[in-house]
Amino acid sequence: MKFLIDAQLPRRLAIFLNSNGLDCIHTLDLPEKNNSTDQFIISFAQSENRVVVNKDDDFLQSHILFSKPKKLVLVKTGNISNNELLILFEKNFLNLQNLLENNNLIEITRNEIVTKT
Repeated sequence: MKFLIDAQLPRRLAIFLNSNGLDCIHTLDLPEKNNSTDQFIISFAQSENRVVVNKDDDFLQSHILFSKPKKLVLVKTGNISNNELLILFEKNFLNLQNLLENNNLIEITRNEIVTKT
């Protein structure tokens, strides 16, 4: 499974996912880095079959209306430290992978994971 982590999330999340055997890049790895447009991120994710991990409701709207990006993990934690975010992903790592097999939209909060197809 391949992932693309958007600019509002730490590069350490991409490093964590890579260290656990996944193919993951951060927007800092793209040509325009964190200045990449939403449209570029979506197109890039589509072309490489990547799951976008993001906090931005614009991506949610695009996913709902146009199914772009095809797969989206929406982080809905509010203000959270990078360490807390990494712990949240560590705790839910296997569950997230399993859920992404059959779901195109996952919302992760501090307390739950909500799936939507």
